[in-house]
Amino acid sequence: MFNKKMAKITVKDTNLTIIQINDDDYICITDLARYKSAEHTDDVIKNWIRNRNTIELLGIWESLHNPNFKPVKFDGFRKEAGLNGFVMTPKKWIEATNAIGIISKSGRYGGTYAHKDIALEFASWISIEFKLYFLKEFQRLKEEEQKAIGWSAKRELAKINYHIHTDAVKHNLIPVELTSQQTSIIYASEADVLNIALFGMTAKDWREANPDLKGNIRDYATINELICLSNMENLNAVFINEGLSQSERLIKLNQIAIQQMKVLQEVENRKMLK
Repeated sequence: MFNKKMAKITVKDTNLTIIQINDDDYICITDLARYKSAEHTDDVIKNWIRNRNTIELLGIWESLHNPNFKPVKFDGFRKEAGLNGFVMTPKKWIEATNAIGIISKSGRYGGTYAHKDIALEFASWISIEFKLYFLKEFQRLKEEEQKAIGWSAKRELAKINYHIHTDAVKHNLIPVELTSQQTSIIYASEADVLNIALFGMTAKDWREANPDLKGNIRDYATINELICLSNMENLNAVFINEGLSQSERLIKLNQIAIQQMKVLQEVENRKMLK
C-alpha cells in the first residue's frame, strides 16, 4: 500500500513528512499537530476529528473518492458529533467507515497521515498562517519534483537516441569479421565523439577527474546538455550513414553543440528575466 517515495519539508521550524500512496500525497498530520503542541499531538488530532465540521468534511471526501466507504456509519457519527460525550479517533474512524483519506502508519515515519486535501483543512484548523506557509512549501516541493521528472525524461530520451546512434555504427562502421571485443571499442569511441564534442572530454577523462563520483559524465549533465546530447546523437547517426569520417563528424558536432547550447542558454535567460 505504501510507496517507497517519501519527502520532507520544513514549515516554520516544523518538519513534515510526506508519503505517496497510489500516487496520491499523504501528509503526516502528527507532524502538523506538533506546531500546535509538540507534546500532545494525539490530543490535538482527537480534538480536531471529533469536531462536527471535520466529520462532515471526512464523510463527504470519502463519498467522493472511496467506493467502499460505509455511509451508514458516517451518518451515525454525524448525528453524534458536537455532543459533549462524543469521542472520535483516527483509528475508530478508519475501522468503522473503511476510510482511506486518513491512515495510521507504524514503524519508521509512523504516525497519522491524511490525504493532502484533508491535511490542508487540518492545517487551517491549527492556524491559517501556518496553512499558508505549509501550502507555499508544499507547492515548491511539487515544482521541484516536476523539474526532476523533466530531467529524468530527457535522460531517458538521450538513452533511446543512443540506441539509434549505436545501430548506425553497427551497420556502417563495423565489419562482420570483427570480434565482440573489437566492436565494443568502436562503440566506446563513438560515444566519446559525442562526449568530446559536448563536454570536451572522454568518459575515461571524466572518471579520472572525478574518482569520488558515481555514474558517468552524462548522469551529471544539465537539462540543456541532455537536450543538446539527444539532438547530437540523432545527427551523428545521420552523419555516419552519409559516410563522414570520425574527425569530420567531431568538428560538425562540436560546432552544433556550441550553437545549440548558446540558444538554450539564451532561452533560459529570457525565462529568468520574466
